[in-house]
Amino acid sequence: MASAVREQLLAHNDEFRRLSHEHTQYAQRLDSLTSKRYLSEDEKVEEVRLKKLKLRLKDEMEKLELQYKEQHHVA
Repeated sequence: MASAVREQLLAHNDEFRRLSHEHTQYAQRLDSLTSKRYLSEDEKVEEVRLKKLKLRLKDEMEKLELQYKEQHHVA
């Protein structure tokens, strides 16, 4: 059911779509960093920053999903 809610939000909620897009961009950048054998100090800082940003976006997306479920009486 969560995927159906997510699909509805992606199709009809601009904010959810924006958050999802940003989350994907951060994930891709994080993947490119973690694929390196060694990270510079700046890259290590960026890695931590990206992880925090991704987590914040995930929390915001989950909040929107919960609001949608409450408004539409979805279990």
